[in-house]
Amino acid sequence: MTKEFNVVIERDSEGYYVASVPELRGCHTQARSLDVLMERIREAVELCFEMEQGMDGNEFIGVQKIAVEV
Repeated sequence: MTKEFNVVIERDSEGYYVASVPELRGCHTQARSLDVLMERIREAVELCFEMEQGMDGNEFIGVQKIAVEV
């Protein structure tokens, strides 16, 4: 069975790429390169999905960017 997940990718202030999967609680990883990041997030998704199976989860709707004055 193949299941697709949305992956949010950001770059932190130290240059690391950070990936997270909003559909799976606690599913995130980081790496110095995008190639390594994608390998790691696939592994993380497999592990997180196993943990989430059978549990009621939230349905992913989307990612929004907002601006606030600070």
